[in-house]
Amino acid sequence: MTALSKKTCVLFLFLTLGSFPTFSQEIDLMLKGGTVIDPKNKINQRLDVAIDDGIIVQVGPNLSTKNVFQVVDVTGLYVVPGIIDMHGHHFYGTEPDAYLSNGSSALAPDGYTFRSGVTTVVDVGGSGWRNFKTFKKQTIETSQTRVLSFLNIVGTGMKGGPIEQNLLDMDARLTAMEALAFPDFIVGVKVAHYAGPEWTPVDQAVQAGKLANIPVMIDFGGVEPELSLETLFNEKLRPGDIFTHCYAKVKGRIPLVDEKRKLKPFVLPAQKKGIVFDVGHGGGSFLWDQAIPAIEQGFKPNTISTDLHTGSMNGGMKDQLNVMSKLLNVGLTLDEVIEASTWKPAQVINRPALGHLTVGAGADVAVLKLENGTFGYTDVMGWKVIGNKKLVCELTLRDGKTVWDLNGVSKPVWEK
Repeated sequence: MTALSKKTCVLFLFLTLGSFPTFSQEIDLMLKGGTVIDPKNKINQRLDVAIDDGIIVQVGPNLSTKNVFQVVDVTGLYVVPGIIDMHGHHFYGTEPDAYLSNGSSALAPDGYTFRSGVTTVVDVGGSGWRNFKTFKKQTIETSQTRVLSFLNIVGTGMKGGPIEQNLLDMDARLTAMEALAFPDFIVGVKVAHYAGPEWTPVDQAVQAGKLANIPVMIDFGGVEPELSLETLFNEKLRPGDIFTHCYAKVKGRIPLVDEKRKLKPFVLPAQKKGIVFDVGHGGGSFLWDQAIPAIEQGFKPNTISTDLHTGSMNGGMKDQLNVMSKLLNVGLTLDEVIEASTWKPAQVINRPALGHLTVGAGADVAVLKLENGTFGYTDVMGWKVIGNKKLVCELTLRDGKTVWDLNGVSKPVWEK
């Protein structure tokens, strides 16, 4: 029986019987003794996870290890769904003056994902309808990491400077056509870096989103006097659309927390309406002065993401787990941090097969350690907050295969 036919038969039996059959042949792998956190299924308890042929076949307490080829002891660790970084920049290349659209400021995903437990990334706006196929060929088709895309409303993508100001290259119909042509990979539309007073980029993006039935992500601002966030949330965006860089304070954009540390009154109603607020840390979009008072007043992000690129990875952002750890130290619970990095982004990008550990799901799994100690976390302005918790990735599985193992927990001990 081939691997593909085996998986098909297993899934058929699960759907028919409502449970997986007991097999006499070996199960590939079991994660034994860890605490499973699976927000979709409201699980936070010590359970074992069995994986065969790239899918999760059992989740339960004290599972038998009989007929299991490899048992990995993860006692004292957290077993969570493969993390989804919903805001990154991965359309890397060598084109000069191309910024995050086939340029050297974007990053090949595999070198930065698995070590942080990330198995899925979304490139937001690197490519537009004109050059998505190049991005697909160069990055999506060559990466072990699952790579998805928000198309830039600018046809040539996020090339920086005046190219991103070209209103004539913002075409809702052509953007939607490209999205509909590649539904397996294109999950949204992006607006970014526009510095004019017009609402045209937002309007075009939302129209494209409507035509293709996908959400819009807005990196807003850049003009003075600033455009109204209240108008953006209440009149322009739809429930399910995304406002990224939610804890930023940048020139040309109204911050969500004012000078008196008060959350703007229209923010929580917008979140309740269904506007998705994404962290999108980046190199300039996360301030303690915004995040801490906002969280204290009940405004927590819906999704946690990095805005990974060469300008953010070596600054205060560092990686997905560092951003998650920051929020864990200033008011979010561990369950909330995991949900905002797994099941919630999966829902936002309309990928319900991702972000959970349900029996029958693909085995994208991260095994995390929660360290206690003294840790320093910096924002984009260089201010430090001392925390006592830090998340570290011990093991990452992509489709059931080990792609990262920090301390060799899945490896046999060497015998002289």
